[in-house]
Amino acid sequence: MSFSLNAPQREAVRYCTGPLLVLAGAGSGKTRVITAKIAHLIEQGAGAKAIVAITFTNKAAREMRERAAALLAAQGKGDLARDVTIATFHALGLQILRSEAKAAGLPAGFSIFDPADLEGIVAELVATADRARARAAQWRISAWKNALVTPAAALAAAQTDDERAAARGYANYDEALAAYRAVDFDDLIVRPLRLLETDARAAARWQARCTHVLVDEYQDTNAAQYRLLRTLTAGGAPFTAVGDDDQAIYGWRGATLDNLAALPRDYPDLKVVKLEQNYRSTVRILRCANALIGHNPKLFDKRLWSDLGTGDTIRVAPAADDEAEAEIVLNRISAMRFERRAKYSDFAILYRGNHQARVFETALRAQGIPYEVSGGTSLFDRAEIRDVVAYLRLIANDDDDPAFVRALTTPKRGIGQATLARLSEISAARRESLFAAAFAPELPARVPARQRETLQEFCALINDLRYRAGREPASRLLAELMAKTGYEQWLADTLDRADAAARTKSVREFVDWLSRKGDVEGRNLVELTQMVALVTLLEDRDGVGADAVRLSTLHAAKGPRVPARVHGRRGGGAAAAP
Repeated sequence: MSFSLNAPQREAVRYCTGPLLVLAGAGSGKTRVITAKIAHLIEQGAGAKAIVAITFTNKAAREMRERAAALLAAQGKGDLARDVTIATFHALGLQILRSEAKAAGLPAGFSIFDPADLEGIVAELVATADRARARAAQWRISAWKNALVTPAAALAAAQTDDERAAARGYANYDEALAAYRAVDFDDLIVRPLRLLETDARAAARWQARCTHVLVDEYQDTNAAQYRLLRTLTAGGAPFTAVGDDDQAIYGWRGATLDNLAALPRDYPDLKVVKLEQNYRSTVRILRCANALIGHNPKLFDKRLWSDLGTGDTIRVAPAADDEAEAEIVLNRISAMRFERRAKYSDFAILYRGNHQARVFETALRAQGIPYEVSGGTSLFDRAEIRDVVAYLRLIANDDDDPAFVRALTTPKRGIGQATLARLSEISAARRESLFAAAFAPELPARVPARQRETLQEFCALINDLRYRAGREPASRLLAELMAKTGYEQWLADTLDRADAAARTKSVREFVDWLSRKGDVEGRNLVELTQMVALVTLLEDRDGVGADAVRLSTLHAAKGPRVPARVHGRRGGGAAAAP
């Protein structure tokens, strides 16, 4: 093995016979260790298809795959990189549910509902028209699911009227999703876990497919994810958990450091390797960081060090108000760019919350300085993309009522609220989906002929595309969908020229991207639709090297790509030079 690793990194890479915890401080080369270990396992004869590496974002998974491919190519085994499973927890869960859909009690074309789809369902379950209360209940149900709390336990522990209402809604939540043949994001962890813990055959199949599991950012796992890891490795497969209790930032999403504390207890033969050399920051920054995190409760003691020199002085600059602060930061960027012949991409501005970006964006635009905002609005959150995705979801699953309503009414087809209300009444009476209600024998008596004809044409298009989805290339069906719906023409007819052009460009890029995915990866239209719920194009475009100042929240900035000069917003850190 010729990888350039320090001694602790080599130790972590070469230990492959049991459970391993790699305590990897910030900038200590944890991604290098994980990818080197993938290459080492294959070099030692492990099957590439039985190696599973789990991380938390699509961006991190993509980078890990690229690095592993480069290392394997150096061994003359580059073609094996595609066989290694490198995915997020949720993407792995989706693979399990796709493969075991029947055993999990799901149809092959199940939908994945996002929070916007679920809001109305939860509001009905908790009997409220207040969006804030519905969203709060939605958040509680998600937290209970991730913590593996049953509806009965949630109700017993509820202390307020809102908590009791949410717990009662939680009791009927899974049944409501089942009526739509759908799951939510949390189900992509919870349902595979439930399946593998109750179905011995399914568990055996997946344990055989996971002969070595590597988990990145282990400190950010929640209770369900830890249980899933334990279940996948229950057959005795060795695993490598890479984490750092000082970098735990997702407690508000259910992540718990109890998972780190549980490892030595659940695995008495656990080996611990510490990575303490930092390759990213100077001595001065590490001294300050060590001083700050020294106050944290410690599960495992470690101290980062660096041989990159002392580094520049960290400066704290008080400002009278937000505008004065932005002026100080931008003046500093302009001066240092001139003095050091730096690029705009060498600088970043960090802050606690996205709302704090506004004053910096205003100042940057005023001075003509290019910038990019990390963690901004996903392309999938744009109305035109959600319109197209609604069609795809309905093709995959005609019980998906939210997708039915959006697709039917976009573009406008002369189907108004009155027709939808009658269709909804038929659907409720027959206890079937809105799509199925469009074929009900009582429809002619309730819906006028013109609207009925429009409904039938729409449903015929969906049925035709669904029938062909598993038989024909996704690219062909996508092109046909866009042509037959007249979506782009509708944008041109209803919006001003600039807005229509921008939205049309977004739609074409999205459809082209999906078509390429389908052609290259051999995915059909239904498989692409399920994948869409887990992938954001914004992540795929992040870090492409534009010469622009990076604006980011502290959470979004956590990762390997750090500009040379970072300015921290008050409440979020000090100006620093890593």
